[in-house]
Amino acid sequence: MKVCLMTKTLRISDDAHQKLTTMLSEITAQTMKMQTYTDIIENLLSTSVNLPPELLNETKTFIENNRNLGYISREEFIRDAIRTQLRYKKGQCTIIEVPQEDYELAQQALEDLGTEFLSVDDFINQQIRSLLQKYQEYSKQKEDYDR
Repeated sequence: MKVCLMTKTLRISDDAHQKLTTMLSEITAQTMKMQTYTDIIENLLSTSVNLPPELLNETKTFIENNRNLGYISREEFIRDAIRTQLRYKKGQCTIIEVPQEDYELAQQALEDLGTEFLSVDDFINQQIRSLLQKYQEYSKQKEDYDR
């Protein structure tokens, strides 16, 4: 397959041609304007990020081995990872590191003890909500007392 770009011819595989055509359709739908292969390639060059092949392969393997997480493509996984990292870096959330062994043992404890908690995450979130509710009540009582 040959694609002409501003008086230059670029030889691409049929697979690359199919991907470009798909991207052409997607970007045309998003922008509601007709796009050309040149537009798509310029868009790719201005918005692409180069990642080491090992990292891309690790991501691909992770997605394949963890289909239950719902990721369909590397791009979707990477977008989600960037969004999560941005929330963290902006101070919109905090990431708490728990050793995997402790996390799994806590999950087992929740199940064996027949608690109401669905998961360790659920347990932590409910504990935080309960603490905040108690603190809100304490603050109100303190405010009333100080008056």
